[in-house]
Amino acid sequence: MKKDKKESVRNEYGKIAKESGSCCGSSCSCPDLAAGYDAGQLQGIPGEADLGLGCGNPTAPAELRPGETVLDLGSGAGVDCFLAARQVGPQGRVIGVDMTPEMLDRARRIAVESAIANVEFRLGEIESLPVADSTADVVISNCVINLAEDKGRVFREIFRALKPGGRLVVSDIVLLRDLPPFLRDNDAAYASCISGAVPKDEYLAAITAAGGTRLEVLKDSPYGNEIMQDWLEALDLPAEKLQGQEPFLASITVRAWKPAGCSCCG
Repeated sequence: MKKDKKESVRNEYGKIAKESGSCCGSSCSCPDLAAGYDAGQLQGIPGEADLGLGCGNPTAPAELRPGETVLDLGSGAGVDCFLAARQVGPQGRVIGVDMTPEMLDRARRIAVESAIANVEFRLGEIESLPVADSTADVVISNCVINLAEDKGRVFREIFRALKPGGRLVVSDIVLLRDLPPFLRDNDAAYASCISGAVPKDEYLAAITAAGGTRLEVLKDSPYGNEIMQDWLEALDLPAEKLQGQEPFLASITVRAWKPAGCSCCG
């Protein structure tokens, strides 16, 4: 990501992290508040950890097992890390990586106050992960990779960080058709996961090119006009320009594996 865009995203999410509630009502918007979580799953998870920034629930199809090590890219205030920590248990480990210091401060405070000991949060960028090779059994990410300019590099880093035989589960936003021109160079649309999205086929191809196998699309949900108009209105963008247009964005959840004998990915 270019420095100006990266700083814009970092500043925006820093502001969100300092707010007491969710991102809704700020310049960040929440197109899918449920995002795949159910009340039972979130029970016992600190409410401050869920800022409504996701577009899916990667922890559910990750099928996490006790004792596993999980790496969460763009961990934010930590909701997916805390969900994963509960599933991998005290013998397991969860590492959250985020580039926004304010998000890390919030997540670390929540972890301490909630006595969640098997989670740690590291400052870093997803294009250059602060973890050693073959660290994680599972890598998860929730609506973050679309914010990276070089998505191929992100996926190469993921497969470097995965152990042989490990798996990736990501929820993200992709393009179904060309982005409307008025959104292409808009900073607010970029920070809100719209204009950084790439075509779905390109996104999936980047996973395969990085070393992913047994690729599965587990969820593919287009955003209809009503949702998109609400989304753009929250960003003070001209939502009326979408009238009569076909959906151009979708939320997807994807799962893939690193080959068991692979030691060269990345």
